[in-house]
Amino acid sequence: MNPLSERLTLAWADREGPAIFATSDQDGNPNVIYVGEIWLDPREGFIIADNYFHKTRANIQRGTKGAVLFLTKNRQSFQVKGAIDYHADGPLFAAMRARHDPKHPGIAAAVLRIQRAFRGSEEFK
Repeated sequence: MNPLSERLTLAWADREGPAIFATSDQDGNPNVIYVGEIWLDPREGFIIADNYFHKTRANIQRGTKGAVLFLTKNRQSFQVKGAIDYHADGPLFAAMRARHDPKHPGIAAAVLRIQRAFRGSEEFK
């Protein structure tokens, strides 16, 4: 496991509360949502269940980049940024559905491919 993946994996295991997922529209206007069904796969990135996306889905489908922000139990903030893939079938969709809470729709899996990572204002690689 590379150091970025190891550091993020340790922080993610110590997270508290939901994560925040940000995208932007074609005019650069931000859209920010809370996400509860989100998992870190060190090989793929953050896998996020599209349960109730609307603006977020439209932003992803037009090719926006995104960011995920979360807090650890000792209140350290971590943020990752990168490109987003959208999967309505295939192995990443199946991986999301295997962990997904069936009381939500689980329409697709958005995968944020980590390109940059930060703890607070410190970027790490």
